[in-house]
Amino acid sequence: MDTIRGAEKPVHPHEERKSHHADRFKAELIARLNRIEGQIRGIKGMIERDAYCDHVLNQISAAQAALNGVGKLLLAGHMRSCVVERIREGDLGVIDELLATVDKLLK
Repeated sequence: MDTIRGAEKPVHPHEERKSHHADRFKAELIARLNRIEGQIRGIKGMIERDAYCDHVLNQISAAQAALNGVGKLLLAGHMRSCVVERIREGDLGVIDELLATVDKLLK
């Protein structure tokens, strides 16, 4: 069991936390992910049909950009709700967690 610096209580690495975003926000994320899922299926179909590599790569780039957009929305929502709430509770370990997450997103 690790203790996150600044946290008031020990945190297990796999402790399940839940987000508490508004239904409208979740619906927007799900709609975007459904479109991305369709893009991925389209890319798979292009490869199966031996589409020109440049066209496939352009579609991969579009799907990656769309996924990054979902990540940005979710990150903003996370910062406005989960992170703020945990800081208010005195759990400053959330800052290190957030920095590690941003580092992963920027790779």
